[in-house]
Amino acid sequence: MATYISLINWTEDGIKNVKKSPQRFDDFKKALQDAGGKVIGFYLTMGRYDMVVITEGPSDEEAASLILSTASRGAIRTETMKAFTEDQYREIISRVT
Repeated sequence: MATYISLINWTEDGIKNVKKSPQRFDDFKKALQDAGGKVIGFYLTMGRYDMVVITEGPSDEEAASLILSTASRGAIRTETMKAFTEDQYREIISRVT
């Protein structure tokens, strides 16, 4: 499975309805699970981003679809990065010529 790190900010609507945020996150986790993925970590953060979510998913296409579906509801904006494990990192670096 691929790993993704999402940096998330609430939109104006999202922060106005912040008390609904836990239910929205539960809905996201269920959708991710239904797609064959899972949440590895969740952090409420202080600073530039409001939340960081680390997930695993079956494919880049599935991850993109789920992130777009979630963001289209208007409560969050996301910046998502594909992440590589240490083993993958070492394999990638070993191929550098």
